[in-house]
Amino acid sequence: MSGETEVVLDRRRLRRGMSFWRAAALIILLIAGGLLLQSHEDLAGFFGQKQVARVSITGTITEDRDQLRLFKKIAKADYVKALLVYVNSPGGTTTGGEAIFEALREIAKKKPVVAQFGTVAASAGYITGLGADHIVARGNTITGSVGVLIQWPEVHELLNKIGVKMQTIRSGPMKAKPSPLEPLDDAGRQIAQTMIMDGFEWFISLVEKRRNLTVANVPGLKLGSIYSGRKALELNLVDEIGGEETAISWLEKERGVTKDLEIIDWEPEKSGSWGGMGALSGALTQLFGKSGAAFAKLLSRDQFVSSLGLDGLVSVWHPSEN
Repeated sequence: MSGETEVVLDRRRLRRGMSFWRAAALIILLIAGGLLLQSHEDLAGFFGQKQVARVSITGTITEDRDQLRLFKKIAKADYVKALLVYVNSPGGTTTGGEAIFEALREIAKKKPVVAQFGTVAASAGYITGLGADHIVARGNTITGSVGVLIQWPEVHELLNKIGVKMQTIRSGPMKAKPSPLEPLDDAGRQIAQTMIMDGFEWFISLVEKRRNLTVANVPGLKLGSIYSGRKALELNLVDEIGGEETAISWLEKERGVTKDLEIIDWEPEKSGSWGGMGALSGALTQLFGKSGAAFAKLLSRDQFVSSLGLDGLVSVWHPSEN
């Protein structure tokens, strides 16, 4: 083999090597950029930026494991100096509200927690607020609705009309009661009512303890009434009228949180949402929009690139339709 041929081959090998490392570096940079865009709080934490974490609790409240992991992460983050919880929810499951309440109280052992109510913070939404050290509501925020319920449709009459008969074999007379497939008898109603009242008493005791009041002295509270923010303040169900600025001001004046701290939004990371080529796709989509997503899809078809391995009970308020 001539010397000239060897030089040509060496150049080709060098080009292939450089192309590989350039592609690898580009992919790594894209993924890193996408992850940083996806998680602002991680970027702030990486640089040790002191901050106030903000978490939004909106819509129907459930026992969300991703959300609970987020609260644990906030509790452990030394660079997070306080937590602002924005609540805009009519409620949800009682256990969901209970789980968030307990998570907020754990955070409050290490750093101050303030809640700011939006349009509505009722039932399990109000339970969430009780987990904070201080509650700020708008004057017209719908709040309260202290109580627990269980609902189900009864369709047995409809089934009878269309000629469908359901057969049930039970291990005990109270098994699967209440059921939509049969009328609720007195025994089943009593069981359901007992469970409801147990949850209600828990909710009531939580309000009395956290708000330092006697529920019997608050008009309508035991009946499940709702209140405006102004009325809730009058009844000591919230602490202050205002918005986010008011909540931050309380942190500064009452808890000594530095005034110039940036407020950083924290959001739950969905399990597996950034695994494998999903990370690349997400990063490219964030950086370059649809064209980036299309490019990631094209890359995923390449076997070489793919082989790199870059890996209950309900506490909810809703207006009556009647």
